Amino acid sequence: MPPSVLLFQARNDDDPVRSEERQSFAAKTGLPLESIVPHDLLGGPPTLAAVRRFDALMIGGSGEYYVSKGDLPHFARLLELLREVVAARHPMFASCFGFQLMVEALGGEIVHDPASTEVGTFELALTEAGRRDELFGELPPRFAAQMGRKDRAGRLPPGLASLAESERNRLQAFRIPGAPIWATQFHPELDEVTNRGRFVRYLDGYAGTLSPQQMEEALARFHPSPEAAGLLPRFLKLAFDWG
Repeated sequence: MPPSVLLFQARNDDDPVRSEERQSFAAKTGLPLESIVPHDLLGGPPTLAAVRRFDALMIGGSGEYYVSKGDLPHFARLLELLREVVAARHPMFASCFGFQLMVEALGGEIVHDPASTEVGTFELALTEAGRRDELFGELPPRFAAQMGRKDRAGRLPPGLASLAESERNRLQAFRIPGAPIWATQFHPELDEVTNRGRFVRYLDGYAGTLSPQQMEEALARFHPSPEAAGLLPRFLKLAFDWG
């Protein structure tokens, strides 16, 4: 029987990415769509007991909310829940907005930094910690990943090492030591087609950050990222010996 996944989403009702995001996680994990159960964070986070009814928790991006601004409803309660999930060592994979939530919840720093925006497909490099990690260590030393962010980690939580870095941002991923919990600033659940479509969907949000020339350059900066796409199925393999 495939693992069940609770997917935290921070997207408005009229955002078409709500359904697309669930489909992307199903496609990249290899799980049937019904195994990915969404939870709308705009209505508030669930309890830890509710989270633990599922085999794993996953968190994706956000449409119009920023960790640096703390503008998601019920923000403090969500951070407290994430600390509880970590303390319980419940399997979790958090990407992009999820990565930033985890950094903030565990005592790191998230900053709003439009000047270093990464949108498109970027090359990342494993750090020494990444090469030793049982999940990231299966990646090549350099690999392509799908990105879409204006916030970034200025400092990881105490005791956590960065597993990957890019030219613009050296803090791209971490693991909770000894627990089946990973977080990535990039999107392993996306490919070049879905990531480009998401960028077009949120184009207005980037208009104040990128010049017209930078917009054109960003639209041309979407390429395949097959190695990063392997992270989610390997996460399930490590956590549940599934797949």
